[in-house]
Amino acid sequence: MKTAKSIKSSGGLEGQLCQGPCCPRGEGLFDINKIGYVLDSKARTTCAAADHAAQAPLTDGRKTAEHIAAIRQDSQKSVFRISGLDCGDCAAKLEKRLGALPGVRLAAVNFGAGKLTVEHNITDSVLIQTVKQAGYGATKDGAARQPMPETVWWKNARTLATAASGILLAIATILDWSGMTGALITWLYALTAVIGGFHAAKSGLYGLRSLSLDMNFLMTVAIIGAAAIGEWSEGAAVAFLFSVGNTLQAYTMDKTRQSIRSLMELAPPVAWVRRDHEEKRLPVEDIVIGDLIIVKPGERIAMDGIVHSGISAVNQATITGESLPVEKTIGDTVYAGTVNEHGALEIRVSKRADNSTLARISRLVEEAQAQKAPSQQFVDVFAKYYTPIVLVLAACVMVVPWLLLQQLFAPWFYNGLVLLVISCPCALVISTPVAIVSAIGNASRRGVLIKGGAYLEVMGSINAIAFDKTGTLTQGKPVVTDIVVTSGYTETEFLAMAAGIEKWSEHPLARAIVEKAKGLGLKTAVHFKALVGRGAQAEIDGQMIYIGNVRLFEDLSYDFTAHENTLAELEQQGKTVMLMGTGNLILGMIAVADTLRENSREAIQALHAAGMKHIAMLTGDNDRVAGAIAKKLNLDTYYSGLMPEDKVAAVKKMASDYGKIVMVGDGVNDAPAMAVATVGVAMGVAGSDVALETADVALMTDDLGKLAYLIKLSHKTVAIIKQNIVFALFIKVIFLLLLALGMGNLWLAVLADMGASLLVTVNGMRLMRRLGAVTK
Repeated sequence: MKTAKSIKSSGGLEGQLCQGPCCPRGEGLFDINKIGYVLDSKARTTCAAADHAAQAPLTDGRKTAEHIAAIRQDSQKSVFRISGLDCGDCAAKLEKRLGALPGVRLAAVNFGAGKLTVEHNITDSVLIQTVKQAGYGATKDGAARQPMPETVWWKNARTLATAASGILLAIATILDWSGMTGALITWLYALTAVIGGFHAAKSGLYGLRSLSLDMNFLMTVAIIGAAAIGEWSEGAAVAFLFSVGNTLQAYTMDKTRQSIRSLMELAPPVAWVRRDHEEKRLPVEDIVIGDLIIVKPGERIAMDGIVHSGISAVNQATITGESLPVEKTIGDTVYAGTVNEHGALEIRVSKRADNSTLARISRLVEEAQAQKAPSQQFVDVFAKYYTPIVLVLAACVMVVPWLLLQQLFAPWFYNGLVLLVISCPCALVISTPVAIVSAIGNASRRGVLIKGGAYLEVMGSINAIAFDKTGTLTQGKPVVTDIVVTSGYTETEFLAMAAGIEKWSEHPLARAIVEKAKGLGLKTAVHFKALVGRGAQAEIDGQMIYIGNVRLFEDLSYDFTAHENTLAELEQQGKTVMLMGTGNLILGMIAVADTLRENSREAIQALHAAGMKHIAMLTGDNDRVAGAIAKKLNLDTYYSGLMPEDKVAAVKKMASDYGKIVMVGDGVNDAPAMAVATVGVAMGVAGSDVALETADVALMTDDLGKLAYLIKLSHKTVAIIKQNIVFALFIKVIFLLLLALGMGNLWLAVLADMGASLLVTVNGMRLMRRLGAVTK
């Protein structure tokens, strides 16, 4: 996990990472967005450990360390789903307001996931009411899973208000255009403004109480200002158009969030369980580790577990992205949310429902959505200065010509209102997160888990990629390919002797030899001794026999002249050669190879086609073996004979030569090298909790082809983000020019602003489309 000294919460609040001894597992540095501790609402020192958090120095005068200590004594943690949250700036304001409530220890809003986490000692109803006062909906995200509610437009107050204001505006406009005059039209426009602008005014005034001005406040001022100078039709149009924009924007963001939440809906909420010789249908929350669940053909598997009995094919696309079902039999691992194609299975539960692979993926995806991408950080900083500057300019436009140049007040006041509307940075602020959320959701449904927008963005600018060989480019399961006997033994006798020694070893190459000798009567070996890094020795029939690599027999002062050609030929084929002999005679050789994955070569070709400049392989094998594999895969270079610390040095060298670099490994053994790379990618981690947590990007299967997809998705995401930012700024510039030329008005400004917000949202949602659409 990449760490930094200074971080920000999902709402943009600054904090510091604690490096004290209190941090869990002694790791010291933590990403606060993943753990969720953001104290109150202002910059302060933050620690991943709850007990240390209250000891952090506070800069907020409303809460003292003693106050937070008192809250800690009986605090609880509640998680809520927020609906209608359509703007990242609004999320920050809500987070600030909740953090200021008495009895709240911390509040963190994840805008991308629409999720609120609060530590408090007050009732949930108070928190829900506070959220509602801000203009949003909140529902408790309890332990028991509830199906996502079906929202219908006629039950949504904001939608009804928008529809009512639209009807009233249409009636008033028709009457106005027909030449009718009088108080009725004015009252219709006023009623339109009140109904259409009610939710914006409510949220804007609520934000004002927290001393934070947002777009709702700006629009409320614009509506009231238009009415104050008699422009009732303009004020009504502003209220209606802004309400339409907010409603549609909230709807599209909620749809995007639901695409991620729907992952958890794939696992059934109940399952058949066999307990005490009786079958019961129980909620998954009541099922414990060790229970035996029964899954019939065509049903989804409810829990992670191990097949206890039965044979079937399981569609694992929800977890791994694999298109074809995988055969499962006794002892195989299965995952919650996958589909049992045929054949009944009895599964021994290995993880609770809230800790299943599917649940962990869902949580990690939501946490990833809270991680701000570099482009989003740029936009936030830009908006931070942009909005106040334009507010000051709007005030100057309103009063300076009137005070200093003796101009008429009403026209310049109106121009100032138009500038206020144009200044709303909503389209700019939302341009990045909607694209990031959509892309991360797209990837998660294809078996690629991206831990944050930063990693997604940087994948598109990677210049070099390093692969660990064993278990990454290869299957990680060595097999015996050749047996060369150079003495009077038969091949069967020779193999029986080798396996008789190697059965005492835990080395992967030793296991390959024992596997090859299955069914043979092995020779009895005594006085076994492992020779670390070289091989092993043991006595067979009273004679000391050695088996190992060339280095072992070099140490024994053997003459290899007669065997050099055979050794060279086997190693040039990418095979590892083990020799066996007595104290003065080589009896023969066994060649072992870790076979390449079926799609390794195609994956390397796809990476080159995607624009990767340099692809390397890191391995502990000798130079001839590494060279043979590199040639087969058409790699740019390889590093051989590496120990773990050497792999770190190799990655650093590549980084110095090529800049940004990706390291691909298994996520556990390669963790040191992955940590120093720009992005660490772990593959085949569906059953590995450690790799799932530690990698920056996790491939749920062993499909290396996902890397090219990931790079193309990154390119597409960055392109859409740039399009959104440029478009949002372009609209602002165009309308500022129109205003300067005297051609701007309120309703056009609102239409442009909300239209821009909707267009960047829809443009970002294009990343939710299927792989084929993304990779064009």
